[in-house]
Amino acid sequence: MGLNVYLPMVVLFILATLFAVGSIAANSLVGPKRYNRAKLDAYECGIEPSPRAVGSRMPIKFYLTAMLFIVFDIEIIFLYPWAVAFFRTGSSSIFLFVEMLLFVAPVLVAYVYVLRRGGLEWD
Repeated sequence: MGLNVYLPMVVLFILATLFAVGSIAANSLVGPKRYNRAKLDAYECGIEPSPRAVGSRMPIKFYLTAMLFIVFDIEIIFLYPWAVAFFRTGSSSIFLFVEMLLFVAPVLVAYVYVLRRGGLEWD
């Protein structure tokens, strides 16, 4: 097993870097250069910025919603490979099932906690 095993990863990394740099370069070359006040204003989740809001804190609901989204999004990312492995074994592996129950249980407890505290209610 030589370094040839890592060649696809290196090629993918190089392609991703070229795509990112190329996208930024293309945007600066092709993008419109007309700036106006509306384009330069801050845009925060649909809330119109007001003079008194400058320098003040954002409501905590925005951050809580973002963190909850990340937690549940990452859980789903881990559920896909588990589902493939579970159904590939013919659903006979009790180990895989218990393993996923142990993974989902803390997230479910956190979800119930957030639900009871009103973290999912938008005021």
